[in-house]
Amino acid sequence: MTRGATARLFVALDLPPTVRAELARWARTAAAGARASGGHLRLLAPDGLHLTLCFLGSQPVGEIDAIAHAIAGASLLPVGELSVGAPLWLPPRRSRALAVEIHDDAQESLQALYNELARALTAVCELRPRDAPAAGRHHRFRPHVTVARLRPREAPIERVLPATPSLSFLPLSVTLFRSWLTPTEALYEGLATHALPNRN
Repeated sequence: MTRGATARLFVALDLPPTVRAELARWARTAAAGARASGGHLRLLAPDGLHLTLCFLGSQPVGEIDAIAHAIAGASLLPVGELSVGAPLWLPPRRSRALAVEIHDDAQESLQALYNELARALTAVCELRPRDAPAAGRHHRFRPHVTVARLRPREAPIERVLPATPSLSFLPLSVTLFRSWLTPTEALYEGLATHALPNRN
Protein backbone atom coordinates (compact mmCIF):
# COMPACT_ATOMS: atom_id res chain seq x y z
CA MET A 1 0.00 0.00 0.00
CA THR A 2 1.48 3.36 -1.01
CA ARG A 3 1.53 5.99 1.69
CA GLY A 4 -0.19 9.25 0.75
CA ALA A 5 1.52 12.60 0.68
CA THR A 6 2.40 14.08 4.06
CA ALA A 7 3.25 17.54 5.35
CA ARG A 8 5.45 18.54 8.29
CA LEU A 9 3.19 20.71 10.43
CA PHE A 10 3.34 22.78 13.60
CA VAL A 11 1.19 25.36 15.37
CA ALA A 12 2.80 28.59 16.52
CA LEU A 13 1.98 31.84 18.24
CA ASP A 14 2.61 34.75 15.89
CA LEU A 15 4.95 37.53 17.05
CA PRO A 16 4.40 41.21 16.20
CA PRO A 17 6.75 42.45 13.44
CA THR A 18 8.50 44.87 15.82
CA VAL A 19 9.28 42.03 18.24
CA ARG A 20 10.63 39.83 15.46
CA ALA A 21 12.86 42.66 14.25
CA GLU A 22 14.25 43.34 17.73
CA LEU A 23 14.94 39.66 18.40
CA ALA A 24 16.67 39.31 15.03
CA ARG A 25 18.83 42.34 15.84
CA TRP A 26 19.76 40.82 19.21
CA ALA A 27 20.56 37.47 17.57
CA ARG A 28 23.04 39.12 15.21
CA THR A 29 24.86 40.65 18.17
CA ALA A 30 24.80 37.38 20.12
CA ALA A 31 26.04 35.35 17.16
CA ALA A 32 28.99 37.69 16.66
CA GLY A 33 30.20 36.93 20.18
CA ALA A 34 29.24 33.28 20.47
CA ARG A 35 31.50 31.39 18.11
CA ALA A 36 30.82 27.74 17.32
CA SER A 37 33.41 25.00 16.93
CA GLY A 38 34.05 24.30 13.27
CA GLY A 39 31.48 26.75 12.00
CA HIS A 40 29.07 29.46 13.03
CA LEU A 41 25.55 30.11 14.23
CA ARG A 42 22.97 30.17 11.45
CA LEU A 43 20.60 33.05 12.09
CA LEU A 44 16.92 32.59 11.34
CA ALA A 45 15.19 35.17 9.17
CA PRO A 46 13.05 37.65 11.13
CA ASP A 47 9.92 36.52 9.26
CA GLY A 48 10.57 32.97 10.47
CA LEU A 49 10.63 33.79 14.18
CA HIS A 50 7.68 32.35 16.10
CA LEU A 51 6.75 30.62 19.35
CA THR A 52 5.96 26.97 18.66
CA LEU A 53 3.00 25.67 20.64
CA CYS A 54 2.50 22.16 19.22
CA PHE A 55 4.70 20.27 16.77
CA LEU A 56 2.56 17.86 14.76
CA GLY A 57 5.28 16.24 12.66
CA SER A 58 4.37 14.52 9.40
CA GLN A 59 0.62 14.47 8.86
CA PRO A 60 -1.43 13.39 5.81
CA VAL A 61 -2.01 16.31 3.46
CA GLY A 62 -5.69 15.33 3.30
CA GLU A 63 -6.03 16.03 7.03
CA ILE A 64 -4.80 19.64 6.91
CA ASP A 65 -8.31 21.13 6.70
CA ALA A 66 -9.48 19.10 9.71
CA ILE A 67 -6.41 20.17 11.69
CA ALA A 68 -6.98 23.84 10.80
CA HIS A 69 -10.63 23.51 11.86
CA ALA A 70 -9.60 22.01 15.21
CA ILE A 71 -7.23 24.92 15.80
CA ALA A 72 -9.97 27.42 15.00
CA GLY A 73 -12.15 25.88 17.66
CA ALA A 74 -9.35 25.69 20.22
CA SER A 75 -7.84 29.15 19.75
CA LEU A 76 -10.63 31.03 21.46
CA LEU A 77 -8.65 31.51 24.67
CA PRO A 78 -7.15 34.98 25.07
CA VAL A 79 -3.45 35.33 25.87
CA GLY A 80 -2.33 38.26 27.97
CA GLU A 81 0.87 40.25 27.79
CA LEU A 82 4.05 38.26 27.18
CA SER A 83 7.62 39.43 27.72
CA VAL A 84 11.07 38.44 26.53
CA GLY A 85 13.22 36.75 29.16
CA ALA A 86 16.75 35.39 29.35
CA PRO A 87 18.75 33.89 26.47
CA LEU A 88 18.96 30.09 26.28
CA TRP A 89 21.15 27.44 24.72
CA LEU A 90 18.87 24.49 23.89
CA PRO A 91 19.24 21.80 24.92
CA PRO A 92 21.56 22.99 27.70
CA ARG A 93 24.22 20.26 27.39
CA ARG A 94 24.46 19.52 23.68
CA SER A 95 23.16 22.77 22.35
CA ARG A 96 21.63 22.87 18.89
CA ALA A 97 19.84 26.20 19.07
CA LEU A 98 20.03 29.69 20.50
CA ALA A 99 16.71 30.93 21.88
CA VAL A 100 15.13 33.44 24.23
CA GLU A 101 12.64 32.68 26.98
CA ILE A 102 9.13 34.06 26.76
CA HIS A 103 7.42 34.87 30.07
CA ASP A 104 3.67 34.66 30.50
CA ASP A 105 2.78 37.75 32.51
CA ALA A 106 -0.94 36.98 32.59
CA GLN A 107 -1.26 34.09 35.04
CA GLU A 108 -0.77 31.03 32.86
CA SER A 109 -2.83 32.23 29.90
CA LEU A 110 -0.28 30.83 27.45
CA GLN A 111 -0.22 27.46 29.22
CA ALA A 112 -4.03 27.37 29.07
CA LEU A 113 -3.96 28.01 25.32
CA TYR A 114 -1.36 25.27 24.88
CA ASN A 115 -3.48 22.81 26.88
CA GLU A 116 -6.56 23.59 24.82
CA LEU A 117 -4.70 23.22 21.53
CA ALA A 118 -3.19 19.89 22.62
CA ARG A 119 -6.63 18.61 23.61
CA ALA A 120 -8.28 19.66 20.36
CA LEU A 121 -5.48 18.44 18.12
CA THR A 122 -5.32 15.04 19.79
CA ALA A 123 -8.86 14.46 18.56
CA VAL A 124 -7.84 14.80 14.90
CA CYS A 125 -4.19 13.75 14.69
CA GLU A 126 -1.46 11.94 16.55
CA LEU A 127 0.78 14.29 18.51
CA ARG A 128 4.33 13.47 19.53
CA PRO A 129 4.46 12.21 23.14
CA ARG A 130 5.59 15.58 24.52
CA ASP A 131 2.47 17.34 23.30
CA ALA A 132 -0.13 14.63 23.73
CA PRO A 133 -2.30 14.68 26.88
CA ALA A 134 -1.53 11.73 29.15
CA ALA A 135 -3.89 10.49 31.86
CA GLY A 136 -5.79 13.75 31.76
CA ARG A 137 -2.65 15.84 32.28
CA HIS A 138 -0.81 18.17 29.93
CA HIS A 139 2.90 18.71 29.47
CA ARG A 140 4.18 21.93 30.99
CA PHE A 141 6.12 23.42 28.13
CA ARG A 142 8.82 26.09 28.22
CA PRO A 143 7.83 28.97 25.92
CA HIS A 144 10.74 30.24 23.85
CA VAL A 145 11.62 31.67 20.46
CA THR A 146 14.51 30.11 18.55
CA VAL A 147 16.64 32.75 16.81
CA ALA A 148 19.65 30.75 15.53
CA ARG A 149 20.75 27.15 15.02
CA LEU A 150 23.99 25.18 15.16
CA ARG A 151 25.00 22.56 12.66
CA PRO A 152 25.14 18.96 13.93
CA ARG A 153 28.24 18.16 16.00
CA GLU A 154 29.04 21.83 16.53
CA ALA A 155 28.98 23.47 19.94
CA PRO A 156 29.21 27.06 21.11
CA ILE A 157 32.69 27.91 22.35
CA GLU A 158 31.68 31.11 24.08
CA ARG A 159 28.39 30.57 25.90
CA VAL A 160 28.11 34.01 27.51
CA LEU A 161 25.37 35.97 25.77
CA PRO A 162 24.36 39.64 25.84
CA ALA A 163 21.24 40.68 27.70
CA THR A 164 18.06 40.29 25.69
CA PRO A 165 16.01 43.37 24.79
CA SER A 166 13.31 44.49 27.18
CA LEU A 167 10.18 43.68 25.17
CA SER A 168 6.52 43.10 26.04
CA PHE A 169 3.76 42.34 23.59
CA LEU A 170 0.24 41.02 23.14
CA PRO A 171 -0.03 38.08 20.72
CA LEU A 172 -2.88 38.44 18.28
CA SER A 173 -3.05 35.12 16.44
CA VAL A 174 -1.90 31.53 16.03
CA THR A 175 -0.95 29.96 12.72
CA LEU A 176 -0.81 26.43 11.36
CA PHE A 177 2.51 26.22 9.53
CA ARG A 178 3.96 23.76 7.07
CA SER A 179 7.74 23.51 7.14
CA TRP A 180 9.86 22.62 4.14
CA LEU A 181 13.33 21.31 4.92
CA THR A 182 16.18 22.24 2.58
CA PRO A 183 19.89 21.34 2.87
CA THR A 184 20.58 24.71 4.51
CA GLU A 185 17.39 25.84 6.25
CA ALA A 186 13.73 25.27 7.03
CA LEU A 187 11.15 27.30 5.14
CA TYR A 188 7.77 28.03 6.69
CA GLU A 189 4.44 28.33 4.90
CA GLY A 190 1.45 29.67 6.80
CA LEU A 191 -1.60 27.55 6.00
CA ALA A 192 -4.25 29.02 8.29
CA THR A 193 -4.19 31.89 10.78
CA HIS A 194 -6.72 32.27 13.57
CA ALA A 195 -7.13 35.45 15.60
CA LEU A 196 -7.05 35.33 19.39
CA PRO A 197 -9.78 37.22 21.24
CA ASN A 198 -8.97 40.47 23.00
CA ARG A 199 -8.30 39.92 26.69
CA ASN A 200 -9.86 43.23 27.71
